[in-house]
Amino acid sequence: MSQRRRRSLALLTSGVLALPLLTGCGAGDDEGGPAAAGQDIATTTRDKVADGGVLRWAVDALPDTLNAFQADADATTSRIAGAVLPQLFVLDAKGRPVANPDYLEKAEVIEREPKQVVLYKLNQQAVWSDGREIGAPDFVAQWRALNGKDSAYWTARNAGYERIEKIERGKTDLEVRVTFGKPYADWRSLFSPLYPKQVTGTPDAFNEGARGALKVTAGPFALGAIDKKAGTASLTRNPRWWGRQAKLDTLVLTAVPRAERPSALAAGKLDLAEIDRSGADRIALARRDASGKGGAGAGGAPAHGPGAAMTPAQATLSWATAFGTDEEKAAQEKESRTKHTESVKRYADEQKALRGFRVRKSLEPAYTQLAMNGASGPLADERVRRAVARALDRQALAELVLKPLGLPAKPVGSHVALAGQQAYADNSGALGGQDAKAAQALLADAGWRRGGKITEPAGAKAGPESAPQDDGKTPAGPGTGNDGLYIVGQDDGANGDGAGTPDGTAAEAADAGGQAVGTGTGTGTAASPADGERDRVSPVLAPAPFGAQQQASLLAQAAMARPVDDAKRSAARDGDEADPAKGSPAPAKQATRTSGNMLAKDGKALTLRFVLPAGPGSESLRTVGERISQMLRKLGVNTETTKVADAGFFKDHIASGQYDLALYSWPATAFPATDARPIFAKPEPAADGSLLVEQNYTRVGTDHIDQLFDQALGELDEAQSRELVRKADARIWAAAGSIPLFQRPELVAVKPGLVNAGAFGLGAPRYQDIGWKKAPTAKDKKK
Repeated sequence: MSQRRRRSLALLTSGVLALPLLTGCGAGDDEGGPAAAGQDIATTTRDKVADGGVLRWAVDALPDTLNAFQADADATTSRIAGAVLPQLFVLDAKGRPVANPDYLEKAEVIEREPKQVVLYKLNQQAVWSDGREIGAPDFVAQWRALNGKDSAYWTARNAGYERIEKIERGKTDLEVRVTFGKPYADWRSLFSPLYPKQVTGTPDAFNEGARGALKVTAGPFALGAIDKKAGTASLTRNPRWWGRQAKLDTLVLTAVPRAERPSALAAGKLDLAEIDRSGADRIALARRDASGKGGAGAGGAPAHGPGAAMTPAQATLSWATAFGTDEEKAAQEKESRTKHTESVKRYADEQKALRGFRVRKSLEPAYTQLAMNGASGPLADERVRRAVARALDRQALAELVLKPLGLPAKPVGSHVALAGQQAYADNSGALGGQDAKAAQALLADAGWRRGGKITEPAGAKAGPESAPQDDGKTPAGPGTGNDGLYIVGQDDGANGDGAGTPDGTAAEAADAGGQAVGTGTGTGTAASPADGERDRVSPVLAPAPFGAQQQASLLAQAAMARPVDDAKRSAARDGDEADPAKGSPAPAKQATRTSGNMLAKDGKALTLRFVLPAGPGSESLRTVGERISQMLRKLGVNTETTKVADAGFFKDHIASGQYDLALYSWPATAFPATDARPIFAKPEPAADGSLLVEQNYTRVGTDHIDQLFDQALGELDEAQSRELVRKADARIWAAAGSIPLFQRPELVAVKPGLVNAGAFGLGAPRYQDIGWKKAPTAKDKKK
């Protein structure tokens, strides 16, 4: 496994490292422009934050390891590391790395020739929890563990460390000199987190010693008890911390599946939780009802929740059955009515408890893309990929997901960075925007024509080529994204959307026409809308309208599949009858039809396999997929949608190349020269004839793109390095293997009074500043 692949793999499996927030970036501050959405964290100065208290913060699961450099590290591993271990460089609100003054007085390149030398000047107060100073021995031990030379270390994240030639003490114990054998532009990515030499000094300690415990730490918090049975990991205030003291006494990371988080919030088990779309809508409904704007449903039924879908006729029938003469049916119906009553009451109690919560919103450091498999089939032709890309209305797709949430709906213009990051530039012009005529011309040039002949074996059933297939027979369990958007590197269980209400009834039930009830934006937008709009409920991106759309599609394709004339159809049908006088049947004749308004070439229709996850958390992803299919249908391109079980979506289809089109997301990175390289690397043939694709699951790449990334990685002029990355991005757009669509929404439920926490956007928590706001004094009230 290559060094760059190891780093990228760890980035995907553990998510973007959670790091404290600082401001200031130095030179090039204006590059990348503003972030698409700011943080929504109730920023409060420390003097207004109370000392003490406990915060219960939801995580998807307790970590299998506390070593962030191992393959099974996850987002919770990174969150713990961010709070208890040194982070030499941290990400600011724009996702840009800046020096962390809690650990560094300065870090800079002091020599470029003949070799790159970086000098770290450490904070003289920085010590490990055992009292030992943080220093060169810790740097050396981590470098030796991660440089790839000793296979006894089970590592997954190595990129950059293999370029280091030596590490030595500077003029004092507070200085560390790192000399690189090969120039490394992303040197700021190294040593964050920094583990004590007790963890990295030997293979045994590295492989096993830090999986379940960290005996020595150096952050605002120290690691307390991990209770697997209770599903909690406690972080306690570090008494040896030299920086600003943590406001909280204890931070309890609590494992709760996303579908269960609204109930856990209502029960007082959580104070802070990233939630899915249905959870956000429940809170919006609760706030609306509290304001007296909710009203009742038809016939006095609840406006939402378990009882909302029951009609008066159904209620009457239920009563009649429960008190009818059939004793067995009556007993069953009474039991069902009792359970229903309990469910309605439980839901109502939860809604009352949720009224005080606020949903904070931003955009995650990740973007959703349409991936096109260029290894085989029609999409192996760059002209077809470019045509598909130019058929997309990316603005409409962004609005479909983000506009109902009150978030900025602007398509992402880069594969390697997000708006706000210094490497960001909108390079989509290298491919071109939506243009149906240009797309049609590209397809025509590739030989695809409308009304072309289609041949198929006699007896084959003509049918809708884009009719969806559902292979997700057991899509139980969590979904694949907090908004239904599958993100690479996050465990399936970490991203699930629930069905919404406790009994599985969506809080925003659709009417017969497929329109959502109580539409509008959700609660707590980053733009702080007027109070009258803040609590309106956003529409559900659910497959309710799909029936009518699919019916229209089926009718259109049925018309497309009609034979040219009845005479030819009859002749073909007659030819299928066996002649008993002949010793053997004649070869099957080929039925011929035309593609109608759809495209065909060499006797085959242009049909693309569109693979989507089938889980309950993927409704909005499937909605986006359906909208893309509609756009392609207008171009004459069929899509054959297959819904697969979440557990196998990525491994069995994306990674293995069993798809033509797919939707999934990549996490953003502050170090694109390092982390984007394996994602877009040109596949190389292996000895057995297969392709080595690293993380390039579209199988589309060029030597030029690889060269640009390699040049960027070794370029120490930061502005020039970023320009090389942008050039690589432009070439990636032109190759049309993947099309960035939109940044993923981030929805976080926050208990009243909690400050400096919420939707962190491109940045990450500054753990020592999170806390509970002080109660206003009499003097404050007079103001």
